[in-house]
Amino acid sequence: MKTNYIFKSERLGFRNWKAKDLDEFAKINADEEVMEYFPKPLTKNETLALIDRLKKHYNEKGYTYFATELLETGELIGFIGLVYQDYQSEFTPATDIGWRLKSRAWGKGYATEGAKKCLEYAFKELQLTTIISVFTEKNIKSENIMKKIGMEKIGSFNHPKLKAYPNYEKCICYQITKTNWQELK
Repeated sequence: MKTNYIFKSERLGFRNWKAKDLDEFAKINADEEVMEYFPKPLTKNETLALIDRLKKHYNEKGYTYFATELLETGELIGFIGLVYQDYQSEFTPATDIGWRLKSRAWGKGYATEGAKKCLEYAFKELQLTTIISVFTEKNIKSENIMKKIGMEKIGSFNHPKLKAYPNYEKCICYQITKTNWQELK
């Protein structure tokens, strides 16, 4: 079966979400290791609601945290992509770049490769001018990816959506502008 990807990187395909993604994405979201820096793993129903929000976001904005597959096998490994964030902070409203991959996909450079391709899509196709990325302060792995793709730290804040979770509320924000991204090319 041929998949129509919105865009591809060397090893990854990026697309909108499908109903068939639920079981595999639910396994990823239920994995405590994957969800270490989030308040809790997600149930299957919470994953379904997330997929619905991501599909709706794509229909409204033309981008989302894309379902991300290995081109070689078609295996869904999680998401890498972009979502507009409008929660209250000094860094928002803004478009956020983020990723969540199954643990078996870690350490292979997929998140970095995919994030670089998503930045290219954001700046060239979507004509966005600034991208942010936010992580809970202990999530050094995500911070390392942000640095690898050319983002720079712009500050820290208490995330308003995480007030009920004091262990996760303190977040750090990175940013890259289209101008900075072009200088890295």
